[in-house]
Amino acid sequence: MSVSVVDVFKRFDAYPKTLEDFRIKTFSGGTITVISAIVMILLFASEIQDYLTPGVEEQLFVDTSRGSKLKINLDIIFPKISCDFLSLDAQDVSGEQHIAIEHNVYKRRLDLEGKPIADPVKHEVGEETKENSTSTELEAQSAEPKCGSCYGAETEDMKCCNTCQEVKQQYLRKSWKFVPSTVEQCRGEMFSETEQRVLTEGCQIYGYLEVNRVGGSFHIAPGKSYSINHVHVHDVQPYSTSDFNVTHTIRHLSFGRNVPGKTDPMDGVVGVAEKGSEMFQYYVKIVPTTFARLDGSTFITNQFSVTKHTKVISAFMGESGMPGIFFNYELAPVMVKYSEKKKSFGHFASGLCAIIGGVFTVSGILDKLVYNSGRILNRKTEIGKTG
Repeated sequence: MSVSVVDVFKRFDAYPKTLEDFRIKTFSGGTITVISAIVMILLFASEIQDYLTPGVEEQLFVDTSRGSKLKINLDIIFPKISCDFLSLDAQDVSGEQHIAIEHNVYKRRLDLEGKPIADPVKHEVGEETKENSTSTELEAQSAEPKCGSCYGAETEDMKCCNTCQEVKQQYLRKSWKFVPSTVEQCRGEMFSETEQRVLTEGCQIYGYLEVNRVGGSFHIAPGKSYSINHVHVHDVQPYSTSDFNVTHTIRHLSFGRNVPGKTDPMDGVVGVAEKGSEMFQYYVKIVPTTFARLDGSTFITNQFSVTKHTKVISAFMGESGMPGIFFNYELAPVMVKYSEKKKSFGHFASGLCAIIGGVFTVSGILDKLVYNSGRILNRKTEIGKTG
């Protein structure tokens, strides 16, 4: 008996068909089918989203780039020192110094609550009306004599100190140390308007500066900065270093452009000076980074890590330094390159087939398990009734 080609191919059928009369549909099977369909749709959506999202490949190699500048972006708030007494300075290992940087760096006056202070309205001389000046004179004549505090140095014959000299005389009579910066009566006589508001305002310093692409440092510290015989000095007169509280909030600090998906570790860092005059030091390790997009465009930026150190400046404890925040940065000799890569369609298609086959197989196993378990329970129930 001859066998036809059709019969030969029928033997290789891996999907034998069940007769329609022997098919049984159950409630559990329908439930498993609906759940499997929902799972399959969710996995389909996840696979499609993953296919459309470019992959990122990382490479590490020696940095051979030269001659470019390093851009430092910063936005820092000092809530307890005015802008008039804060100075931004930078220096690199080559010896180049940038003192009192103002180019591309801005300062915003803040009150002690952190709100911006509007610039004072300018009034010309003689603008005040005659009525206002007359009312001011009458108020001055009718005002009661002022009795200023002697800050604990009062005596029977001198209970009021209205001038800086009177407070000083009372301190000398008590053999006490006289510090003019702590006496309210001396502020108006010794300090200018700028010096009087040093400790009654805050400041926001933001912008960017460009330095040589080598290791170096930059800092923000109180006092007027200048260099004497290549020695960097900050003049805080008429105050002392212990008068300044350099509590700060670093809203943003980065070196170059931001890398998509990467965050800057210094954003939101708060440094609180709890013991008076403190020196905050941040040691930054910078890793040059190149990011290449799918469209062929590339840009160079930097990633970095930070280590923080704080110390109290005290002459009695022998600690040297000055209050402020100091950033010391070093560049790594290697570069990281991130490249966007488009995922292959073959990988996407194989993933879809794996989803279909996996879900179909697992759901079939569950359906058989539930169906056979139900049959066994029904048989035991029938045996119990007949017994």
